[in-house]
Amino acid sequence: MTQENERRASRREFLSTSGRIAAASALGLVAVPAVHAAENNTIKVALIGCGGRGTGAAINALSTQSGPTELVAMADVFQHRLDGSLKALADRFGRQVNVPRDRQFIGFDAYRKAIDCLDGSGVVLLATPPGFRPLHIEYAVARNCHAFLEKAHAVDGPGIRRVLKAGEEAGRKNLKIAGGLMSRHYSPLVEAIARIHEGLIGDVITCWAYREHGPVGFAPKPADSGEMAHQIRNFHNFNWLGGSFILDWLIHNIDICCWAKSAWPVSAQGQGGRQVRTVPDQMFDHYAVEYSFADGTRMFAQARHMPNCWGFWGDVIHGTKGSAVLGEGIPDPLIYKGHKQTEANIIWRYEREKGDPYQVEHDRLFEAIRANKVYSETERSAYASLAGILGRMAAESGQEVTWEQAMNSDLVLAPGLERLSLDSVPPVVPDDQGRYPVAVPGVTKVL
Repeated sequence: MTQENERRASRREFLSTSGRIAAASALGLVAVPAVHAAENNTIKVALIGCGGRGTGAAINALSTQSGPTELVAMADVFQHRLDGSLKALADRFGRQVNVPRDRQFIGFDAYRKAIDCLDGSGVVLLATPPGFRPLHIEYAVARNCHAFLEKAHAVDGPGIRRVLKAGEEAGRKNLKIAGGLMSRHYSPLVEAIARIHEGLIGDVITCWAYREHGPVGFAPKPADSGEMAHQIRNFHNFNWLGGSFILDWLIHNIDICCWAKSAWPVSAQGQGGRQVRTVPDQMFDHYAVEYSFADGTRMFAQARHMPNCWGFWGDVIHGTKGSAVLGEGIPDPLIYKGHKQTEANIIWRYEREKGDPYQVEHDRLFEAIRANKVYSETERSAYASLAGILGRMAAESGQEVTWEQAMNSDLVLAPGLERLSLDSVPPVVPDDQGRYPVAVPGVTKVL
């Protein structure tokens, strides 16, 4: 399973580590037929969360070929992030970026002000840390806006239920919702999964999801920084914001395994911990979770971010007649006869134009808006996030946890989220030695 791209950074990682936004932008390789709105042909866009991923989403929204779009409002908790994103977008798109000072908003309530600028229509790009996603999609739907939700879509069971409820309300209002699981729009993967569903490898019996690479970064707290700002800058590292490594980083390949299986797991048990990680945060540096499906077959999710270890990033699917290697991190999926993945055993490979899944997911959203087609990825996206949450709950508690228990859990990782500000005390705080609470399997309660 070794391949040259196993340590290749995802687009989101590249944006966040390099800062070279323009170099990482999607160019829209798949043309979408122009379908024009009946009245105002320009669709207005608001960006909530101006980091690398949010800026990338704005690039895709402004690059869509379904018709004209215009960025009219932006929101973030950090002024420098908004300023940097605005400059990069304005330099690239010129007059498509129409965000004067009075439509630039800073703070925890900035999302409301930016969404309000759309006047009850348009598209909201939600790209803040995942912990805020349920709160933001609720308001977007209440204000009658279509939305793009970057993954993950929540960090706990109550958050998932809020997202699902907002999605149901969006359906009643005929609003279009796209989720940020872009692999579902990658043509080679779409066709590979179709071949699996057609029976090319027989019945799917095991699925393996991997994300194995070097350590996730951590920025030390500046002397002049408040605790809340510090945690938001390092949102991957705190569960109330990012949801854990298995959710925030492995979600795509967990989702793809479930897609191949055409099912969501019914339970999970597993393990994880901090074996070599020493930076002061909440992250486990490894997870190993066994999921069970209703028919008795299983999925294994393995996540590790440690230096000097074996690396692999992708999915391996085994069926009764063959196997497949595919998923995020695998640009060229392959299907094999039998279970030895050798060149001689390849029975399918993709040989047409691949396209850019980041652009395609936005093209389809805007096309659906213009054509007034039913379009909702809310439920599928929420369930993929719940699968990651289920894995975290099982590993961090050391207990078997069912899908229903995770869905119906009352454990909220950030109580009072609506009332937080940069001056608030965060949901987790360090002890007198600068250490944050870390789950202990066998001790930590998740139910």
